[in-house]
Amino acid sequence: MTLTDAHSSFDTLLASISGRLARVGVIGLGYVGLPLAMTVARSGFPVTGFDIDPGKITMIEAGQSYIDAVSHQVLSAQTSSGRFRATTEFAELGTCDVIVICVPTPLTKHRDPDLSFVTKTSEAIAAALRPGQLIVLESTTYPGTTDGVVRPILEETGLKSGRDFFLGFSPEREDPGNKDFETSTIPKVVAGDGAEAAALMEAFYGAAVTTVVPVSTTATAEAVKLTENIFRAVNIALVNELKVVYEAMGIDIWEVIDAAKTKPFGYMPFYPGPGLGGHCIPIDPFYLTWKSREYELPTRFIELAGEINSAMPRHVVDRLAEALDIRAGKALSRSHVLVIGLAYKKNVPDIRESPSLKLIELIEARGGRASYHDPHVPKVPSTREYGHLKDRPSVALTQEIVSGFDAVLIATDHDDIDYAALAEWAQIVVDTRNAFGRRKISGDNIVKA
Repeated sequence: MTLTDAHSSFDTLLASISGRLARVGVIGLGYVGLPLAMTVARSGFPVTGFDIDPGKITMIEAGQSYIDAVSHQVLSAQTSSGRFRATTEFAELGTCDVIVICVPTPLTKHRDPDLSFVTKTSEAIAAALRPGQLIVLESTTYPGTTDGVVRPILEETGLKSGRDFFLGFSPEREDPGNKDFETSTIPKVVAGDGAEAAALMEAFYGAAVTTVVPVSTTATAEAVKLTENIFRAVNIALVNELKVVYEAMGIDIWEVIDAAKTKPFGYMPFYPGPGLGGHCIPIDPFYLTWKSREYELPTRFIELAGEINSAMPRHVVDRLAEALDIRAGKALSRSHVLVIGLAYKKNVPDIRESPSLKLIELIEARGGRASYHDPHVPKVPSTREYGHLKDRPSVALTQEIVSGFDAVLIATDHDDIDYAALAEWAQIVVDTRNAFGRRKISGDNIVKA
């Protein structure tokens, strides 16, 4: 392709994006991909969604959403209008003008980045790659992935970034359960591999979301997402450590935070809990610690935060065992515990990296029995680490059932739980979320942890 042809491809794609005529392919129809696909379709683009799970395709074709952030009505409207369709046929990627990668980036058991989903997806794109396409990575990863991993795979075709196709990165910023923001209203950080790719990134996302924040390089954009979540992970670790220290001093960390946050400057409240959950905060910091080894630079602060947060489930189970021993004279090994909340955060069905799974495992490792109640998770889905818990059902919350447990452990403070009834029915309640304190519910059987 000549320089003139390259400019022609850019001009054609830019015009197609500006006119909302460009067909957009979204790969990975999960918590990030499906909301993005709906946002892009609602802005007027024709969208094809790609996923390896035929079950998701079947539900989409029936207008049934499996993501809380996307209603059945919105999904059905976009599918019936013809603006959105989904498929498992990745050969159709060649028909797309813009392709957005929204696949998982987990950690290995050794806490190293697992980019297998990104590399396999890049290879699938390469098999259908043609001149004049914009390829975008949204999956969270370490700085340099777009340029050092995705680009080489695509360029193995003989096509070159910036000459034949265009490449960019835009970090996803989804917050499941947050009713104040949706994909279209969350500012979108964008970067391109070269000036023309950057211009296409701004044009594409600017057509779908209210605010676009351009940065200079794809590595910078990758670092933005890591910085956001490392900031949260470190501050959560700090309050978790303070909780343990203040607990030993007889000081209520929740009261301390409530008072501290009245200061109108120089302080931002973060809250302790039973551990970190979700796909981002427990994982993203380790992408940077891994990459930093290449530069022989330590990341002691980040790694320490990870150690503190990872230790919280064990601390909670220790507090649970202590409460059973002191208040009921019963060992954890002879107790049956009801865990409230399997999801990693309140009011969502997402159990990715949920500390509740670890809590159940730790209780049972110490000889106890554990059941759970979660109005959003009727049974435990299959997970890589906790396959032995698959299909375990959520139990009902009735006086007869709750009173039959030796202790109730509040791991996730869903709003649609009758906490007053729990306080009345439970023999012992161990509260890791201050669910009772916030509701001004007190009782001799309630223990904060």
